[in-house]
Amino acid sequence: MGEFTTTIERRLDQAYRGLKEAKCAGDDYLADTLNAEIEDLRRLADDHGVPLPR
Repeated sequence: MGEFTTTIERRLDQAYRGLKEAKCAGDDYLADTLNAEIEDLRRLADDHGVPLPR
């Protein structure tokens, strides 16, 4: 697995964990920001052929 793939997966992990925490804390702004980051990371992975679970 290349460094690019590892970085995408790590950033997605962090974003999903942060999203869960933001939702639990009722922080809608942070949750929206993290959702956008997740969408961007998934799009970037797709554009470069990085397979991710759906």
